[in-house]
Amino acid sequence: MREKPLIAVLTGAGISTDSGIPDFRGPNGVWTRDPAKEKLFTLQNYLADEEVRKASWLARRDNPAWTAKPNAAHEALAELERNGFPVRIITQNIDGLHQKSGISDRKVIEVHGTMFTVRCWDCDARTTMREALDRVEAGELDPRCTACGGILKAGTIMFGELLDTDTMDRAAQVASACDLFWAVGTSLTVEPAALLCAIAAESGARITIVNAQATPYDGLASSVVREPIGEALPKLVQELLQEYA
Repeated sequence: MREKPLIAVLTGAGISTDSGIPDFRGPNGVWTRDPAKEKLFTLQNYLADEEVRKASWLARRDNPAWTAKPNAAHEALAELERNGFPVRIITQNIDGLHQKSGISDRKVIEVHGTMFTVRCWDCDARTTMREALDRVEAGELDPRCTACGGILKAGTIMFGELLDTDTMDRAAQVASACDLFWAVGTSLTVEPAALLCAIAAESGARITIVNAQATPYDGLASSVVREPIGEALPKLVQELLQEYA
């Protein structure tokens, strides 16, 4: 039996739209429809403006990811793992849907963090998002750290905030070691995550890009797929399963 290839999958917001979570930059994206909402995701604005923080807490409370379920694309990637393929998910998403689909948590690299944790900007104390939102619902519209009184923020990476070095190092190692690199539902415009595509290509991986719009890295890909992700990704997975059956 042929040795199964190591597959690295970089996923962006587009993989979760079928789960009811809107993307940001697509034709119907959150920022496309309301550019002012981008302020809620900018660290400088968040730290400086109490009203921005209050709006951010309400947005976290109402995030559709709380009730979202994995869709066919998430399930397809989980099927690869169940069939013995070495898979690593490098995701720009914060919704936890890859883990909900059954992918092992240790195989998911969340380069932009997770919405389910909270940390203090001042003392780095950690808590769960659910605990913080319980305080919001109890009337604390801008809850502060119970340890030091500092500003609390989600365990996600905001614009103007540095990515975690260790996390990006892990992602780069996966990109440089993989045989197949799939970029799914990402515009490949946000660096340094998008650079992983170039790292994989330089290391000899075969690149497949699945995205509705053109990306800056389409020229590196051996295959560019414009079909809906919920149809395209299960098809790619089935083709791979048959090839290595």
